[in-house]
Formats: sequence, structure tokens, C-alpha cells
Amino acid sequence: MKEKIIIKSAELFLNLGYKSVTMDDIAAEMGISKKTIYQYFDTKTKLIEATAIYKFERVSESIDAIFNLNANPIEELFKIKEFITSYMGNQKKSPEFQLKKYYPRIYNILKQKQFEVMQHCVIDNLNRGMSAGLYRSNLNVEFISRLYFNAIGSLKDNELFPTKHFTLYELLDYYLEYHLRGICTPSGLLLLNKKNTIINQKNENKINPAL
Repeated sequence: MKEKIIIKSAELFLNLGYKSVTMDDIAAEMGISKKTIYQYFDTKTKLIEATAIYKFERVSESIDAIFNLNANPIEELFKIKEFITSYMGNQKKSPEFQLKKYYPRIYNILKQKQFEVMQHCVIDNLNRGMSAGLYRSNLNVEFISRLYFNAIGSLKDNELFPTKHFTLYELLDYYLEYHLRGICTPSGLLLLNKKNTIINQKNENKINPAL
């Protein structure tokens, strides 16, 4: 029952906002008493924290699955970009802003967890890319991994990147290109250009299927 409450609450919070959804709403949606919810979570704040961590863990599992494919480091980053595009594209922005405004402790816990996971993933990707000769051997891995985390987060800033000027897909596409061209060796650039050519051909086929 505890997991069912977390899953349903996460759905309601993400769709309607953390402030808008009450414990009564969750109970009514699930067809259970509010008392049942309080058996597992004695405050709404604790339930919000549980749902935030639950969503984070599901995202982490999806990212781990991509890394377990053992793709080359450049291909791996493209797969991560595709996942982030899909995940972030399906998220409403207001719940995250509400979390930051009304539940800063939970927001900071979540941000630290995100940082730790991304640090591990990006550092591993950089080290493997250097070992494979795809990335330059003189990279400052710690600096680049932190820059990567901060840059990805900033793409969601509507004041910095207004949606009327940029789509999420474009921003992620631009940033990955910027990131890779800054760290790739000539061999890595050949692979990157080949990947871009394949993607461009697929996009042209979608626009002009008869070609």
C-alpha cells in the first residue's frame, strides 16, 4: 500500500502541483481513507519527499540501463540526450518551481542526489572516452563534469532560454554538440560527424518520406 500511495501521489503532484493536492485529494483518488495514508506518512511534507525520491530513483534506473548498454562514450551521450528530451519534455515546470519555493529542503536533497549521480556518470563517460582516444587526454574531468551538470540544469531556466525562442530538443541538441566539440579528438570528431549525418538523414526522411 505504501508504494501505491507514493506512485499515485507522485502522479497527482506532478500533474497538479505540490501545493494544490491535499491528502484528502489523494485519499479520494485512491478510494481509501486519509487515515490510511497517515499510517505511512504522518505529514504531507514527508509524502512529498518520498515521491520526489521515488521519481529520482526511477530516472536513475533508466540512466543506468543506458550505461549498461556499453555503447561507445559518444553514442552513450546521444542516448542520454534522447532520454532527457523525453523525460523533461513530459514534465510540467510548475511542480519543480513549487518544490524549490515551498519545500527547499527537499529540493536541495534532490539536487544533491542528482549531482552525485550525474557526476558519477559523466566522469565515467569522460574517462572511457579518453581511454578510447575519442576525447582529449588532457581534460580536467572534475571541472567538465561539474560544468556539464550545471549547464544541463540551466537549460530549464525559462528566463535564460525562453521557450518562444528555444525548444527543449534544440537546447539539448545545441549543448551536446557544444560539449562534444570541446572535448573530442580528431577521431572523436569523425565519429560525431558520422552520427550527426545519420541523424540528419533520418530527420530528412521524416520530413520527406518519399525521398
